[in-house]
Order: sequence, then C-alpha cells, then structure tokens
Amino acid sequence: MTSAAARWLPGLAVARSYERAWLRKDVVAGVALAAFLLPAGMGYARASGLPAVTGLYATIVPLLAYALVGPSRILVLGPDSALAPVIAASVVVLAAGDPARAVALAGLLAIFMGLALVLGGVLRLGFVTDLLSKPIRLGYLNGIAVVVMLSQVPTTLGFAGDSGPILDRIGEIASQVAAGAVQPTTLAITAVTLGLMIGLRLAHSSIPGVLAAVAAAMVITAAFGLSDDVAVVGALPAGLPAPALGGLTWADVGPLIGPALGIALITFADTGVLSRSFAARRGETVDGSQEMAAMGIVNVAAGLFGGFPVSGSSSRTPVAEQAGARTQLTGVVGALGVLAFLLFARGATAYLPTAALAAVVIVAASSLIDVPALAQLARMSRTETLLAASAFLGVTLIGPLEGIVIALGLSLLTFVTHAWRPYRAELVRVDGIKGYHDIDRHPEGRRIPGLVIARFDAPLFFANGGIFADFVRSLVETAPEPVDRVVVASEPITGLDTTVIDDLTRLDDWLRARGVDLVFAEMKGPIKDRIVRYGLRGRFDPEHFYPTIGQAVSAYRAEQRALLPDDADVDVAETSDAETSDAEESDEGGRP
Repeated sequence: MTSAAARWLPGLAVARSYERAWLRKDVVAGVALAAFLLPAGMGYARASGLPAVTGLYATIVPLLAYALVGPSRILVLGPDSALAPVIAASVVVLAAGDPARAVALAGLLAIFMGLALVLGGVLRLGFVTDLLSKPIRLGYLNGIAVVVMLSQVPTTLGFAGDSGPILDRIGEIASQVAAGAVQPTTLAITAVTLGLMIGLRLAHSSIPGVLAAVAAAMVITAAFGLSDDVAVVGALPAGLPAPALGGLTWADVGPLIGPALGIALITFADTGVLSRSFAARRGETVDGSQEMAAMGIVNVAAGLFGGFPVSGSSSRTPVAEQAGARTQLTGVVGALGVLAFLLFARGATAYLPTAALAAVVIVAASSLIDVPALAQLARMSRTETLLAASAFLGVTLIGPLEGIVIALGLSLLTFVTHAWRPYRAELVRVDGIKGYHDIDRHPEGRRIPGLVIARFDAPLFFANGGIFADFVRSLVETAPEPVDRVVVASEPITGLDTTVIDDLTRLDDWLRARGVDLVFAEMKGPIKDRIVRYGLRGRFDPEHFYPTIGQAVSAYRAEQRALLPDDADVDVAETSDAETSDAEESDEGGRP
C-alpha cells in the first residue's frame, strides 16, 4: 500500500494487518454497541427536529465511512446531543414544518460542515480548535445540556413544546403543567424509562441501561395497548440510506454556511480531544489534521445519504472500548446491526413511545453537565469562571447558534486581552539567587545603579506597542537614581509588526533626549532580522543586542568602570555579582 493510501484510508492498512484473535472481540463489541446506537440515533434525530429514521441513517453511513478513513481504531461516530439543538435551530425554521425539507436541509448542512473539515484537514488546521479554551467549552457544553434537556421535557410530559427562547419554553411548560396538560400515562412511561437507566447505572449493572429501558417501555406499551394513549415513533419507513436532498435551491445555501462552520469547529474540538484521549490509553497516536479530514469525509457521506451532522460520541465510544473493541470493525458490526433492524424489525418502533426516546436524550445530555469541573474552575480563576458563565448564558438565553459565535468571540477576546495587556516586570538582582528577578515578587531585590532591566511577556504588535513604550518610560521616570541605559529582556518577545517599529522609534528618541541608551538582551534571531528588514539597522546596530541579560549588564559595568578615574574606589563585590555567568542566569531566567 502506498503512503498516500495509508494516510487517507487507514482502515485498509488495519485490514491488511488484522489478527484473527481480534475478530471475536470486535464482533461482540459491535453487537453490544448496536444496542446503544438504535435508541440514541432515533432520540437525537427527534431532538434535532428530524424524523427518527434519519438518526439511524446518520449512524450507519458514518460508521461505515469512518471504518475506511478514520485514524482512530475505536472511535464511535454518530448523532450527538451537543449538536442536536444547533441542527434544530439551523433547519427547523427554514423547513417551515415540512419533514422532507428538514431532512434535505440537515443533509446539506452536514455536507457544508464536512467540506469545511476536509479543507481544514488538508491545510493542516487541526490547531484551530485551540481557539476554544477549557472554560468556554465547559460553559458551552453545560449550556447545550440544559437546552437539550429542557427541549425534551414537554415530550416526557405528553404535550407539545415551544421551540422559542429558553425563558419562553420554561414559561410554556409551567403554564401547560398548571393547566393540567400532563398525561399521566406518558409521565409513567417516562418515570419507568428514567428509573431503569439511572438505577442500572448506579448499580453498575452489566445490563445496558438504555436498551433495558427502551425495551421495557415498548413492552409496557404493547402489553397494555397504550399505543393510542401515548405518542409513539411508529413503524419506520421502508428503505435504506439514500440521497434525500430534493427540493433545495441556491437560496438555502447562505443561511447554512455560518452554522456549518460553527458546528464544524465544535464537532472537531470535541472529537479531536476524544480521539486523542482514547488513542493515548491504548498507546497509540492520532494526527489531529488527519482526524479533521476524516470527520469531514464522514459528514459529507452522512449528508449525501439522508443523514445529518455527526460527531465523535463520548458515551458510545466507552461502550465499544469496555466491550473489548480492537479495531474499526466494531463500528462496522454496529452499523450492520442497525441496518438489520431497519430491514427486519422496523415495525417494532410502532410500540416505541417518544417519551422513552426523550428520556434517553435527557440522560445522555446530562452527561455533558460537569459541576465538579465548574466548581474547580471557580476555585482556580474568577476570570475564567466568568468566561464559562458567559458562554453558558449565551447558549441558554440567546441560542445555540449564537452561543457558538459568543464562545468563539470570548476565546478571541481572551487571547487578545492576554497579548494586549500582558504581564510586565522590572528585573533586579536578589542576593543568594541566581539570575534576574521580578521586583514585585522580590521587593528585597536591588537595582543596578544607572540601569533599568525591563521584561514584557508577549509578542509586540499594533495593540500593545504603545503599552510597552509607556511601561519603559514609566520605569525610567520612577527610577530612584538617574538612568543611563535600558535593557529589554526580550526572550518572551516572539513577534514584531510595523506599527511597533514606530513605537520603538519614538521610545528610542524619547530616551536619547534624556541621555539613555536602549539595548536588547536575549532577542530571538527572527525578531532581530525583522528589525533589520524594517529599516532600523542604523538605529539599532549589532552593539545594541546581547545574548544574555548577564552580558548586557557586564558590558554596562565595564563601560562605567572605563569612565572612572584610575584612582576611583570601585565596589568589586557588587561588580562581580552583576557579571553573572550564562549558566547561572539560565537556572531561572528571570521568570516571575
């Protein structure tokens, strides 16, 4: 197999090296997985505002496609609770109550999302998921959990729900309950389903809670003839996954582009972390950009064959792992199990209460709520807790689509704020400690007379160049003794743009007018090259740059000694102390 084929079709590489001993484990794990795929697929489809059968299509096709193109050996893909409200918000209004049109729009959404991921994978853009920091992802996912769970509450109580803002939904639920719209039979089925799932989970039973609960709900409905008293899914339509994009026009493209890009980022952020985590547990590695492209191909396939956007599943992947899955064959067996259900048992859903599926979705969505992580975040950082709360409120009060935009905006704002107003320090000598250190952390430190050492912990760009210059000016103006030279500890400065060149020029002019030299220590080669390229070679010649802070200080000391009369009394101890060796200085590097 060529290297290109191995890269784009890793499933074939696994098949070529497949070991007979793996077969039984993969088949058993696949059968166990199928029991979870059926109710989850149908439940998330309904939560997305789509017919239940589309959830099975969005399960079969992605698993088969990922078995060929997916780099992770046991990752399970399919409909996901975190995507359901975003899909619903994207297609329900545009569909105007037409289920066939909703399916077509959801398929087009998956295709656009998949193409964005494929392009990102080809361009090696797997790193972009770092835009979503942990606090913002926590807030977003907890908000999505609340939205999903609340959207299913009316179904569990037996009446239709409002699809508007969350506060309107809560008000509508309260008014319906007050008006006596709750159906006792539906509520009882909901209670049985939730009780079985939660009870079996708490008991750590080997019996699949989802399968047992859904089966119990179906048996009760059939045994007591309740199919006329409670809403049921009904028998699934005949047919296999097939193209369902009819009736779309160019006017449908624009409204789906934004949601597709947002879903793509959220999907890969979760899937990438999930894939890497399970691979690490198995001693394997997964290329992020390759995973990104594979997710894109999978979603294009899902959209072309009657499905909708899918993601890696944090609830079904552990099922496959715990059941002993070794390779992608587990997903293939699971997909074939779902396909067999469609072919031979599709009539069974005539007794499947929609309330039972709603309960499955509620339990699954509850796993997104991470109260311990939020509590730990609150103890660690007030600022990051506010970011998480903002993302949570954006999703719950404004909407899941808008929540994606808010989450991205908050992430970018956090990045810009850190770079705009970074930590900055004046460095001093501290007796008994090697190197140069932040005076705010070591107030007992002593300055070198006539010398200011400044550190700015960020790249220099248009938004913070003025802050850097003002910081240096303030150190010179507030120095307890006249200043002859400013040394900029430049190791943290990893960037420089043309706007900053003007700020540096004005700062240097201001310092020269006061008889102060401006020099740099530990500046990286590419940044020095940029200063030369921007035309400042004449202003900052090679003598303005020093390999280390210690050498910059030693050079200043030597110049001062050279200016003293021959009979001047020199403080030898202080001088030798200042001339710190490179090895000593590197021990701590002046970090705060």
